[in-house]
Amino acid sequence: MNTSASVRLDKWLWAARFFKTRSLAKQAIEGGKVRYNGERSKVSKEVEIGAKLNVRQGWDDVEIDVIALSDQRGPAPQARLLYAETAQSVERREKAGAERKAQNAGMPSTPDRPNKKQRRMIHRFINESLNNG
Repeated sequence: MNTSASVRLDKWLWAARFFKTRSLAKQAIEGGKVRYNGERSKVSKEVEIGAKLNVRQGWDDVEIDVIALSDQRGPAPQARLLYAETAQSVERREKAGAERKAQNAGMPSTPDRPNKKQRRMIHRFINESLNNG
């Protein structure tokens, strides 16, 4: 971990393992999915210890406080030491996840593709409609 040197926002997000590549981090920042102290920022923004970041990841909006700086990507446990997620963010994320899970529980699972019998019925229907009309 690097505590004295300055680190760009895209590089820090990559080192903290929020994004798999710096290119993806850059796209997220430019797309407004990352907020630095509540405001949109540039990719080259210098990250400071104590800054608040809002990072949109999939369905969740994660709110974190920057604890340490690093410009090198390391293992996940080491990356986790760079930030702390706020209690409200954890609570909000878990609540939203539980709601999504509850919504999907009542839905029957359907296969993405038709099985062999269903395909034959589709082909039969198409052939009949072409022959009749």
